[in-house]
Amino acid sequence: MKKHNFYAGPSILPEYTIQKTAEAILNFAGTSLSVLEISHRSKEFIAVMNQAISLVKELLEVPEGYEVLFLQGGASTQFYMVPFNLLKTKAGYYNTGVWASKALKEAKFFGEVVEVASSKDKNYNYIPKNVVIPSDIDYLHITTNNTIFGTQIYKDIDAPVPLVADMSSDIFSRPIDVSKYDLIYAGAQKNLAPAGVTLVIVKKDALGKAGRPIPTMINYLTHIEGESMFNTPPCLPVFSALQTLTWLKDNGGIKAMEIKNLAKAKLLYDEIDRNKMFVCPVPDPEDRSRMNVTFVMAPGYEELEKPFLAKAKELNILGIEGHRSVGGFRASIYNAMPIESVAVLVAAMKEFESQN
Repeated sequence: MKKHNFYAGPSILPEYTIQKTAEAILNFAGTSLSVLEISHRSKEFIAVMNQAISLVKELLEVPEGYEVLFLQGGASTQFYMVPFNLLKTKAGYYNTGVWASKALKEAKFFGEVVEVASSKDKNYNYIPKNVVIPSDIDYLHITTNNTIFGTQIYKDIDAPVPLVADMSSDIFSRPIDVSKYDLIYAGAQKNLAPAGVTLVIVKKDALGKAGRPIPTMINYLTHIEGESMFNTPPCLPVFSALQTLTWLKDNGGIKAMEIKNLAKAKLLYDEIDRNKMFVCPVPDPEDRSRMNVTFVMAPGYEELEKPFLAKAKELNILGIEGHRSVGGFRASIYNAMPIESVAVLVAAMKEFESQN
């Protein structure tokens, strides 16, 4: 029976990506060698890296003056790599969740950090509105999707200062105007590839101005000059990323993906709002994540949390447990999640309501 994979990360990947990666593990590009053992300097793998970079630029319509990098270390490395390269005196951060607060904490090693906006007062269940962005900060850092608490920033902010965004969990899920950002980064294990590679899109003119010596490996200019191969790249995740990017292009690109994501999110949120047994902790629909749908048992039904999880497991619905820090449920409906699986979850919620 089909498994319905709602894990938050590492998470569901397109079947196309899994199949092509499996084939390449056995025989990569007709070399009779595995992609696990091929030299990253071989012409076959260099072609993979170049194609992946080219497709990122095409799909996101990356303008001239920006570089696309595939790096190691996950988004957590970017938490300090960003301020090391960009923070001169003071930076501003939106504190909209666990990962945003971690990024803010790391930046404090390099200079003054101001909390421009925060939703911590209500357990991160909303996106701050009408924010006044200081004009004297070196950059503003935002986290566009909050995987744990289930909020999302959909619109590209018009900032009077350079804008930096962690898009780890919603990259490629909606169109973005890259020109509004100086730097975008995204860990791969949500919407792109297996864990092990991180996508960075950076405006080259923004670099080299921090006024401090930067260690070689965490200097973006090192990796621009090395074309993402200053050191051995994570070959398998990069190959898988290329397959996902190809799949995205073949399925209509980012605009088509956004339409599908809107339909999936509407189907699930409509049921949460209708069903008397469940409630979404994010009250404003405009703030609710399309990637990570969080919900809990409604007041009076709290004792049925474990029975509902057991019911879901019986139906091969996997990974809907909420993050350990908040409990409840979380259904991650990334790009590769088919709407049919969301419908199975909705049906399970309806049936559970009727039985209880």
